[in-house]
Amino acid sequence: MIWFQILAILGLVALVGFFVVNRGTARASAGVKLLFVAFIGFGLYAMLRQDDVTWVANKIGIQRGLDLVLFLLVIAFAFTTVSTYLRFRDLEVKYARLARAIALQDAERENRGTGD
Repeated sequence: MIWFQILAILGLVALVGFFVVNRGTARASAGVKLLFVAFIGFGLYAMLRQDDVTWVANKIGIQRGLDLVLFLLVIAFAFTTVSTYLRFRDLEVKYARLARAIALQDAERENRGTGD
């Protein structure tokens, strides 16, 4: 199990590194960034101190620490999915408005060209 922990920790470190390097292009609010860092920290802690996670899970009524981590991952995945959906929906609205504005400009140019 140690080899997997090392591999997972390296993956998380690479993810944090990618996030830090591309922070200028990320359009996330400060709160989302803080939650991301906290989630990465929890992931590292859960990998290194599995018994602690099981203890916390038992305290809140979950039998295994792995189940607690799985539940939190499902929540994080749902949050990410909804956030991505909302972002894409906003982009679609912006593109539609932009296309309408360009079409109106083209129509005005054509009317001016034929009306002279």
